[in-house]
Amino acid sequence: MQNSLKLGFFIQPVHPPFRPYADVLREDREAVVLADRLGYREAFIGEHLVDSAETITSSLAFIANLADACPSITFGTGVLPLANYHPAMAAAQVAMVDHLVQGRLVLGVGPGVRGDAEAIGDLGSDRNRKTQEALDHICRIWSEEPPYQIEGEFYRTTTERSLDPGIGLGIAVRPLQRPHPPIAITSIRPDGRGAHAAGARGWTGISATYLGRYAIRAQIQSYLEGRLSAGLSADPTGWRCARSVFVADDETTARRYAHREDGAHGFYFHVMRTKLAKAGLLDVMRDFPDQPDSELSTKRCIERLVIAGTPQSVADQILAFRNEVGAFGTLLYTGHDWIDPALARRSMELMANEVWPRIDRAVHGTTPKGQIDGRLDEDGKS
Repeated sequence: MQNSLKLGFFIQPVHPPFRPYADVLREDREAVVLADRLGYREAFIGEHLVDSAETITSSLAFIANLADACPSITFGTGVLPLANYHPAMAAAQVAMVDHLVQGRLVLGVGPGVRGDAEAIGDLGSDRNRKTQEALDHICRIWSEEPPYQIEGEFYRTTTERSLDPGIGLGIAVRPLQRPHPPIAITSIRPDGRGAHAAGARGWTGISATYLGRYAIRAQIQSYLEGRLSAGLSADPTGWRCARSVFVADDETTARRYAHREDGAHGFYFHVMRTKLAKAGLLDVMRDFPDQPDSELSTKRCIERLVIAGTPQSVADQILAFRNEVGAFGTLLYTGHDWIDPALARRSMELMANEVWPRIDRAVHGTTPKGQIDGRLDEDGKS
């Protein structure tokens, strides 16, 4: 189990704010449909309320829109900011989407970002504690019989006065997956409690795309310690690492496209550096604790944190990265703005058809079903 490694997809997304909204939504949708066709196992969708660069405002609505277009991939909310929702609302919407995608849903949760908290007048609350309470309430809504009588510090859910079982009133819809969809948390800080809690509760987790190796290594270790503390095996396959990856047919094209400061990856890391600096979290981009500040420029972040090259080079870099941070279960290829759509699509294709068979042979000693000599079979599944 510990050598298992899967390929997934993650899209925040981050687009230049001047692009027409309909165009970026169409592009993001096309990217996920392509990932499904190429055999990527998962697709996590980000969510922000007030951000003209990260423009998916509802991960659940976006996933629901893709239900019929993506028959194979497992979707994930990446993340659903539970502190922005009443638990009854989140429970109802997640349950519906779980049915729409026929149980192919992972519930990724987190506290959300400061800008969204300000927009809804919630800057003052402890959003980590609020998120934990919301998740506990959601699980109770899905498991307890009505009328619900759930009280907490932040939320209250009850249907005592409205309950009418004869017509179904006051009874929450439950998800298709029982007792609930798999739960994943995202992690940013190397010393955060989320990874340990996820391991201890049998959940899964995700290291963010922009994190340096030091933070990721600490998160994986904390996750494994959490599992052991609960009497579970030290199995890292539940942990995911999101990475910026760009693959091209030749090294020159790969480096030119991926390492340009005025390119898609450059814009992404400029945005994320700025946001992390404002939040006092820029240190999470370091590869080691005492790494000099000069290594945190946008240019150096692109060079350090983007995996780019030919299929063989990218496969070697991914294996080296996994060897350095520790074993994990899924690499999430991060979708970026398609500054050159043809090259962006080609990168995703090369990742699935040529990079991943090389990685699979190195990790498992086999080639996945559906992939022969680096090509997908007619079913298009890996």
